[in-house]
Amino acid sequence: MTGPGGGAAARLLARLAVLAAIGSVVVLLLAVGEGGLEVVGAGFLGVVLCAVGIWWFVAHRGALRLLGALLAVAAPAAVVVLFAHDGLWLTALILVLCWAAALACARAALRRSRPERSKRAVAAPRPRRPVLIMNPKSGGGKVGRFGLVERAEELGARVILLDPSAPADVAALAREAVAGGADLLGVAGGDGTQALVAAVAAEHDLPFLVVSAGTRNHFAMDLGLDRSDPARCLDALTDGEELRIDLGDVAGRPFVNTVSFGVYADVVQRPEYRDDKAGTALALMPELLLGDGVRRLDAQVDGTALSSQQALLISNNPYVSPDEISGGGRRPSLDDGVLGVVGIRVEDATQAADLAVRGSQSTGLTVLTAHRVEVTSAADEIPVAVDGEALRMPTPVVCTLRPGALRVLVPRDRPGVPVPVPPVRWRRILDLALGRTERPG
Repeated sequence: MTGPGGGAAARLLARLAVLAAIGSVVVLLLAVGEGGLEVVGAGFLGVVLCAVGIWWFVAHRGALRLLGALLAVAAPAAVVVLFAHDGLWLTALILVLCWAAALACARAALRRSRPERSKRAVAAPRPRRPVLIMNPKSGGGKVGRFGLVERAEELGARVILLDPSAPADVAALAREAVAGGADLLGVAGGDGTQALVAAVAAEHDLPFLVVSAGTRNHFAMDLGLDRSDPARCLDALTDGEELRIDLGDVAGRPFVNTVSFGVYADVVQRPEYRDDKAGTALALMPELLLGDGVRRLDAQVDGTALSSQQALLISNNPYVSPDEISGGGRRPSLDDGVLGVVGIRVEDATQAADLAVRGSQSTGLTVLTAHRVEVTSAADEIPVAVDGEALRMPTPVVCTLRPGALRVLVPRDRPGVPVPVPPVRWRRILDLALGRTERPG
């Protein structure tokens, strides 16, 4: 928890953030006669034109796609050339440094001001008959590369090694293991496989072990496990503790990370996507965004209506920032009992520019939390990506959450989850700088 020292540091950092923000305004005012407004105007225009170029590149083909690529590259380059030609580079550099310092101090202040809530772990007895299901192909062969089978068997676990040439029903294998007396179920594989076995563990109230042998291991990351060395996850068999976390449900199927509807779900349905992700996406985007393949989704989010969305992403607990979901984004907790909801609707270059400039404040992006989400469409069946797995489901598709349904066994010694960088809210920064208490909500 943040103590008195942390609160004092947060106030100091908030005050530095405010001073740096004021400094950038002062620099701008002093440079008004020397091109200060030109710096801001050119920078803003560069961002807008770059966003328009990216939209044309993604949503069109042929000459307009080529023009979009050129614009996306030329716009920021032209801004740099303009600053150098007019002798404005020093003013621009000072403004950028002041604003960067303001944002860095603001994020640090918000991070220190928030109580560091560790996941509530409890001591766990050593399992006596653990069973682990391992996929030798997952993560490019991590099971073999890290000697996971041998290590697990040394620790007393029974390993079920999947045959890549014969697809297996991992949920059925997990149920057979439970019937045979297993007192723990675990998976070394991707998040989609993790979710299927996790549901069986939750159904029988057994502890579940996550081994980070997948490609990206988002679930393991948000549990604070070591993604660079999957063998460390097996330490939980001899020196572990237990976490109670939520488990997502989409139309009766479990998920541990996200469920995607719309554009992304359409793309991952294609067989060629696995071998050429970027090329497949670029080939399909024009049709999916503006052509005959356009699919609009409606949703009821705890009574709030979302209409004509191009993409919907439902997550098992919210991500700290909607801008980071597809990359290194993190969920600060997995036991808050709510779904994260992100809706995207961008139909032309103007809306793309608005999204680039205003981010989460744009009308094209909706960020909510909910206990129940019902997704509908004009089609009787729609593509759905569940933890990255391509499926098709009849509409309406209902997403819910089972709070605290899953018992996860984790090593006592693990990297842990770093405090996430919160989005900057300047009203909160001013409150911190002036020593005010946090406002409700």
